[in-house]
Amino acid sequence: MLNDPFQRLNLDREVLTVSQLNGRARVLLEDVFAQVWVEGELSNLAKPASGHVYFTLKDGQAQVRCALFRQNALRVRQALRDGLAVRVRGKVSLFEGRGDYQLILDSVEPAGDGALRLAFEALKSKLAAEGLFASERKLPLPAHPQRIGIVSSPTGAVIRDIISVFRRRAPQVALTLIPTAVQGREATAQIVRALALADAQGFDALILARGGGSLEDLWCFNEEAVARAVDACVTPIVSAVGHETDVSIADFVADVRAPTPSAAAELLAPHSADLRQRLEGLRQRLLLRMRDRLQREAACLESLTRRLRHPGERLLQQSQRVDDLEQRLARAIDRRLCVGHERLARLETRLAAQHPGRTLNLLRQRLEHLANRLPRAMNDSLKGRRQRLAGLGQTLNVVSPLATLGRGYSILLDEHGHAIRSASQTHPGQRLQARLGEGRLQVRVEDNHLEPVTLPLL
Repeated sequence: MLNDPFQRLNLDREVLTVSQLNGRARVLLEDVFAQVWVEGELSNLAKPASGHVYFTLKDGQAQVRCALFRQNALRVRQALRDGLAVRVRGKVSLFEGRGDYQLILDSVEPAGDGALRLAFEALKSKLAAEGLFASERKLPLPAHPQRIGIVSSPTGAVIRDIISVFRRRAPQVALTLIPTAVQGREATAQIVRALALADAQGFDALILARGGGSLEDLWCFNEEAVARAVDACVTPIVSAVGHETDVSIADFVADVRAPTPSAAAELLAPHSADLRQRLEGLRQRLLLRMRDRLQREAACLESLTRRLRHPGERLLQQSQRVDDLEQRLARAIDRRLCVGHERLARLETRLAAQHPGRTLNLLRQRLEHLANRLPRAMNDSLKGRRQRLAGLGQTLNVVSPLATLGRGYSILLDEHGHAIRSASQTHPGQRLQARLGEGRLQVRVEDNHLEPVTLPLL
């Protein structure tokens, strides 16, 4: 076999098999078009059980088949559907079994993504030149926040994750949701209004949060109006938009960027155990300093005792005051810890009162009540429909032509079964059929009184 599959055929007119021809064509296409970007519209989308994705990419004049194998399909975050405009990357190849020309893809992204990225970089450069990203503009986060505002959507997993982190780490912190849309045409204006409203309420810190999504889904956080609204806030802001790999303009302007909404909550939620450990450390440091102070004071007292005569009473008072202060400090520490334990117990009791079992019992009782009402409602409905049917039957009987025939009237029918409504439809000598209330008669027209009758005079 030739080392170069594209070596010119020899003068003896080398004859190739179909497999050899398709193989050489495939290697040629993959070598020349090792990686290309193609933009078009999806059609004929197929997703077999293997996990591979097959579709046709087309424009107004042509189309090409595409194959996206499972390992690459798992990395595509955009939901693929027929009619979607996309930009794909891959190599041109040939399916040797059928001789079909196709693209083997490794990336699929929305067709507008490139334009959005250019707009992103342009706005980023503009705001950076204005100094909105400068570190000296960043505000420090509070060490022990008591009230935190959350600017996010009221639905979805983001707000639940943030609440879960605070409930676990710092249940004493009061959370307030300032609801806003985080995707779509109205999202930008709503986010700007929500940030202004939250900044005016005197929170210790704000969390601007949204879950992950495509560049289009997160684009409202790349708008200049949102970036300037974040910069205008005097309250420290933690931006948590998208997943760890997602970066928005709001992340650069905010005081702190968190990779996820849960991480933003952890930044502002001091752990109770850490606080107790820090309090214990402060207590130990206080005791050590008190002991050192007492030792220094005792040494000073001893020195003064040697210098002064009869200072005992005053020194005893000072010593007693020091002991009293030490006891008061210990009692204050114990009282603070007791208050914290009582608050924790109350919160745990409130949490237990919100158990879903109570709601399920109420829903079960309502279901039983509705199940009892259903048969009665069905019987009442059927009874009403029967009465209506009987009334309609009586009305139908009143207007029925058979009832009219029963009162002595008849209907004349011609030889075709058509009803006679006018004398002009007949002619003398014509045979007709008369339908009575009971039975039928054969009659003959003697005179329809439409033509003058000539009578002989003699």
